[in-house]
Amino acid sequence: MTRPQFHFTAESGWINDPHGITFHDGRYDVFYQYVPDSMIWSPNCHWGHAVGSDLFSLRHLPVALAPGDGDDGIWTGSLIQDGNEGATIFYTSTSAPDHGLGRIRTASANDDDWVQWDKGPVVAEAPHDLDVAVYRDPFVFRDGDQWRMFVGCGLRDGTAAAVGYRSGDLEVWTYEGIAASRSRDERSPVWTGSLWECPQLFELDGRHVLVTSVWDDDVLHHVAYGVGTFENGRFTADAWGQLTYGRSYYAPSFFRDADGRPCLTFWMRGVRDAAEGWSSAHSVPHVLSLDGTALVARPHPDLDAYLGPIVDSDADLGLAGDVRWEPRPGDELIVRSGDRQVLRLEVAGGSLVVFGGVDTWAMPHDGGAIRLVLDGPTAEISTGSGIIGSTISVVEAPLTVTASGEQPVVRALVRDDDSFSASVIR
Repeated sequence: MTRPQFHFTAESGWINDPHGITFHDGRYDVFYQYVPDSMIWSPNCHWGHAVGSDLFSLRHLPVALAPGDGDDGIWTGSLIQDGNEGATIFYTSTSAPDHGLGRIRTASANDDDWVQWDKGPVVAEAPHDLDVAVYRDPFVFRDGDQWRMFVGCGLRDGTAAAVGYRSGDLEVWTYEGIAASRSRDERSPVWTGSLWECPQLFELDGRHVLVTSVWDDDVLHHVAYGVGTFENGRFTADAWGQLTYGRSYYAPSFFRDADGRPCLTFWMRGVRDAAEGWSSAHSVPHVLSLDGTALVARPHPDLDAYLGPIVDSDADLGLAGDVRWEPRPGDELIVRSGDRQVLRLEVAGGSLVVFGGVDTWAMPHDGGAIRLVLDGPTAEISTGSGIIGSTISVVEAPLTVTASGEQPVVRALVRDDDSFSASVIR
């Protein structure tokens, strides 16, 4: 399989959740779940680390955190900069045999480049007043003159929750109870499962938004969100929605880019190359906005720096391209690799239907622009109603795009350097 050029992948091994994405000293630092030398997930996760001048030119650094010193696994978390006080990682420390009940532990950078990290104390554990089945994924954020922390939680009665903590110094944390929750039995307007993985809260356009990944009975589903208010440590949703569709996107990481824009980067499942020994990828970052109470995600404008000239829709696109299309009902768009169809988009009955090989997905579509980012074995589709991430079966042959009705604007994505996923810095 062709390795994507605009989606981050490991040199070898397995990656999943991105986290701790930070613009720092003129560069982006990106951390992620990493299992070296394995094509499948394993509980002995590490924190991988990469840096880049923009979000599409990342190079690998040495592993930031590895199992040991009381940790059987280093699972998902977040990173906080506190002014001139340095950087602190909050991560899920797991231990066999019950990896589901993690503990929240810290690590501190001991150099300006954030290459070396010293593990610190455990600062939070599963609350004793709740019948907790799963506990993990701390997300730390500033709330006025104090800090807040949400931790993803699944209760044995089927309630998915984020439990809340507060701190004045990032060291001593006070448990405050359930900050937000929803039963697995609630299905309207969107189902949010029995466990919230990676629950993250942020302000957007004067509202508070909770984004979470939906888990149930050890199956990973979609990304959901609530829009509402956060007061006195409690989030109350006025509306719930579904952000992602299909089987690829999961476990996004919230961050603010160099210009302060709110963003999400997703883990993309199903992208792998057994011959080269790597598995999974990260999505292109998406910039967020609200349309009423609908959360909208669009590819980050850093991608525009790699756009080539407009090409004819049936011209050789290489293996990476950007497609912008405003279809009418009944229109369709087809992507081919050589002579073989690898992706088809169809607008019908208020839905966008995506045919990718043997899989078919649908999501709401009430008109407006559709954007398709192609990059080797990955395809990402964004609209005003949601996003779909997909894998496609490409060969070493150029991609071409054809459409009925309104013709798309098609541009190649071109790299003129070798900085992406460059060699590990020793």
